[in-house]
Amino acid sequence: MKSNRWDTSYEWKAVTLLALGFGLVGLDRWLIAPLFPSIMKDLHLTAQDVGNCIGILGLSWGVFAALMGGISDRIGRRKVLIPAIIAFSLLSGFSGVAGGLASLLAVRALMGVAEGSFCPTSFAATADASHPKRRGFNLGLQQSGFALFGLALAPIIATQLLGVVSWRWVFALVSVPGLILGLLMYFVIREPRPADEPAVAARQARHERGHWRDVFKSRNIPVAMAALFCAMTGVFVLGAMLPLYLTDYLALDTQRMGVVVSAIGFGGFVGQFGLPGLSDLVGRRLASIAGFAGTAVMLYVFRGLGAQPLALFVVLFVASFFTLGLVSLLSGPVATEAAPIGMVSTAIGIVVGAGEIFGGGVAPAIAGFVATRFGIQNILWLPIVAVLLGIGVSLLLEETAPARVRRDARAVELTGSEQPE
Repeated sequence: MKSNRWDTSYEWKAVTLLALGFGLVGLDRWLIAPLFPSIMKDLHLTAQDVGNCIGILGLSWGVFAALMGGISDRIGRRKVLIPAIIAFSLLSGFSGVAGGLASLLAVRALMGVAEGSFCPTSFAATADASHPKRRGFNLGLQQSGFALFGLALAPIIATQLLGVVSWRWVFALVSVPGLILGLLMYFVIREPRPADEPAVAARQARHERGHWRDVFKSRNIPVAMAALFCAMTGVFVLGAMLPLYLTDYLALDTQRMGVVVSAIGFGGFVGQFGLPGLSDLVGRRLASIAGFAGTAVMLYVFRGLGAQPLALFVVLFVASFFTLGLVSLLSGPVATEAAPIGMVSTAIGIVVGAGEIFGGGVAPAIAGFVATRFGIQNILWLPIVAVLLGIGVSLLLEETAPARVRRDARAVELTGSEQPE
């Protein structure tokens, strides 16, 4: 007789490994940013080249994030997850042997393929392993690993290692944990068993009958795509260009620059829980508007600060709380609640893919152009303009937060019942 007890042991192991895996995606992706001042000297790169290196990874990530979620539904999670984590770990190491711009661009583009493939597949695997009562929390926990490892710890790890070894060896050393994690996933991660969880089978059956164009029947999907582009422009321009801004314009040394830049990750780590949680109370639309407005104010304040590491860290922490909180809000609750029945993964993949292609791919390349043509001191105007645009886009969102919708419905009923006949 089959037991109905949930396998919490497997859930704990799987979610832990997948959270660490997505954390390493962030680490390998963003390790290069604080190393760019050293790389630029050795490989004779310009600020435009820096933007292109960040952008090409975002472009390939976005394309494969949109594609691989559905493919993993057909061929299985393990066949995507394990090769992907091994591939992006090795490619991260290969970044250290790049001899020039062309080879560095090629390696980063291939990294985007592997990391973009890992992203939606790991989200699906986390959902498969999670008890329905903990699915939302587990997905939030996994996503926060990207900010913690990639944007908080990567600058500290990179700049501290840079004091001991060359930038080439930094890449080699940080590729090792991914290979170990890939081996652990091989022994732990298993395919979902539809017979053991009828909801999985139901979701898959509905997904097979749907068409990807169905997700655009909700206005919130294209609005979320545009809003995520604005939010990711803020995240990726800051992540790519802030190290150069701090060292070349504010003249901070490498170690202090690394600590200041880590505020992006620490603030984002808290924001990826905080802002979506706040949206449960005040609504998705208001939380999105507040997130973009808060980011704009904080970035404007940041631009006026001089070489004051503590003040720079605090302001950047708050700005990142809002910005990365928006990424989690728009690609999570907003996209999920707008999706047709059985097409949640498709909706998330399309929203994230669009945000990555434009915010993670095109925006850093534009930032490189701005830095080269107008000076690195003007680079903050690009994310400021993007998040101001995000306020206007957020006004177009239809409210979908269950608690807010219920409160609004009750208010309408009470107002209607109190009207004189």
